[in-house]
Parts: sequence; structure tokens; C-alpha cells
Amino acid sequence: MQISKASEAVGAIVEDIDLTSLSDDQFAELRAAFFDSGALFFRDQKLTPEDHIAFAERWNDIDINRFFTPVEGYPQIAKVLKEPDQEVNIGGGWHTDHSYDEVPAMGSILYALEIPPSGGDTLFAGMQAAYEALDDDMKARLDGLKARHGNAHIFGEDSDYQKKFGGRFGNTESAVQEAVHPVVLRHPETGAKGLYVNPGFTLNIVDMAEEGSKALLAELYAHIAQPEFHFRLQWEEGMLAMWDNRSTWHYALNDYQGHRRYLNRITVAGVPLL
Repeated sequence: MQISKASEAVGAIVEDIDLTSLSDDQFAELRAAFFDSGALFFRDQKLTPEDHIAFAERWNDIDINRFFTPVEGYPQIAKVLKEPDQEVNIGGGWHTDHSYDEVPAMGSILYALEIPPSGGDTLFAGMQAAYEALDDDMKARLDGLKARHGNAHIFGEDSDYQKKFGGRFGNTESAVQEAVHPVVLRHPETGAKGLYVNPGFTLNIVDMAEEGSKALLAELYAHIAQPEFHFRLQWEEGMLAMWDNRSTWHYALNDYQGHRRYLNRITVAGVPLL
């Protein structure tokens, strides 16, 4: 097994490994690399749904998604699917999964089954690198701030996104989760500081006037949008990517109209935040 940086800010590429036959020592090495880099990328995997589930369960319990369509017979696995005639994709904007939960999911494990001939890449951003690059004044300004996160505006039955998405999400009546988390998060596994707000699910800064909250979030988002904090993953069939929802953003590009893109995703439960 060989592990190398995908970029300076986020991610690592893992080669010469079969995820169906990991030794305990190899898994321990992967675990350390995952928390250190925020994401791992594996090519040329041949996983059955059972293999996918077994790999996920080595990390923690599976957090069954409430809104995505599950794979038939495997409720633990959510379909990330865009058909050729559909215009809107899943995850087509910067976000981090499950920040609206009181205990956010640890990670998402996405396995590629059908990839368009071109396009459909996923961008990743490293929140610890983005925090470290802030000047001291901004770090001091953020110290002690908290932000409110929610999901009704995305998954709720009356949300504009759900209407635009063509009703492809289920259980929309259960999209009522809200949670408050630190703007600067100490990673529960490593203690490293990283930004923990995102354009997808962060609603506002707690105890801050609306205009000030919007302005501060916009400033942070513009900072994180700089390419030096990113890695662009070009998918291949049989590739598996997993990312740490506590230390990364991701963005699925929607530039393959007329082609099918199908991946299976398992979400792994997290631990209470520090």
C-alpha cells in the first residue's frame, strides 16, 4: 500500500490496495491518513454492496440517509444518481454532509459505478488549511463564535431546491434538523482547528445581526473558494472516495448533461464534537 498527498491542502491517494482484504495494520494506517488529510481516494476497486458495507462498518456505525433513494435490498447505501434527462445533480454546490445534525456524520464513502465520458468531477476543499491561512485578526474574530445549521431549505417538501430537483428526495417532512456548532471546530480525532461553516447548510452566525452574519460568512466562503485549498477528483469507474465531513467541503460538478452518472454512498456516523 502506498499513500501520497493529493494536494497540499486536502486529500491523499492510496494505491496498491484491495479494500476487500485490508489487514488491521493497513486499516490503522488508512485511518491515520484519513484524519490527517481529510479525504482518501482509491482506484480500481471491485466492491459488491456487501463489500462496501463491510468497509464502512470498520470505521463506525452506518448513518442511514433519510432523504436519498436507497439501493434496493441495501438501506445502508444511498444512490447518488443523475439520469441523462435530468438537469439538476446531487451535491451541485459547496457543502459538507450532515452539518445540520447535533452529532455530524464522520465521513461519506462514495463508490463509482457509472461515470460519464467527460465531466462529473468532484472538488474538495480542506478546512484546516483554510483556517491556518487566515490572518491573526480574523482568527481572533472567529474565536468563540457559533453557527446554526439546518436542512429544511434543501430537503424540506416546500423548499425551492426540492421543487427544482423534481421531487427526487424522500421523507421531506422529516427535514427539520437544526444544530449549533462552533465556527472554528477542533477535530474530535486530532484536535486540529478548522473552519466549520458551509454554504449548503449553515444558516447564520448565532447572536449576530443578519447583515453582519451574512457578511462574515460570505468573507469566509470567498476565502475557502481559493484554489490553493482545493483538490479536483476525476472519477473513474471502480474508484472509491471517502471524506471527513468535519474537515472538508465538496462540490459535485454538473457538466455532463445527457449522460448518466451513478455512484453509491454510505455515510458513517460521527462522534460528539469537541
